[in-house]
Amino acid sequence: MPQILNANDLPTGDVVYWTGEGWSRDIRAAAIVADTAAAERFAEAEVAARRVVEPYFVDVEDTTDGPLPVRARERVRAFGPSVRPDLGKQADFRMGAKA
Repeated sequence: MPQILNANDLPTGDVVYWTGEGWSRDIRAAAIVADTAAAERFAEAEVAARRVVEPYFVDVEDTTDGPLPVRARERVRAFGPSVRPDLGKQADFRMGAKA
């Protein structure tokens, strides 16, 4: 199953996703991890540099709108509240919203 790397931004606490070039709050920009071992080493270096905390891999479906988390918990982290999708920092990042 495809995976992406996510973490929490240390200064803001926001959920962030590795894009292959940097971190983004927009899951649609997340890069599918090709080399898990290399991604783990990278994540450890980012933690040591105090850029992010608690990095881990998320199972996703690779859709035309970008990675879609398989588990409900990760969907809420990515897209915000499920009962009021217009609320939360993630409102602009919902599937189908313009980037």
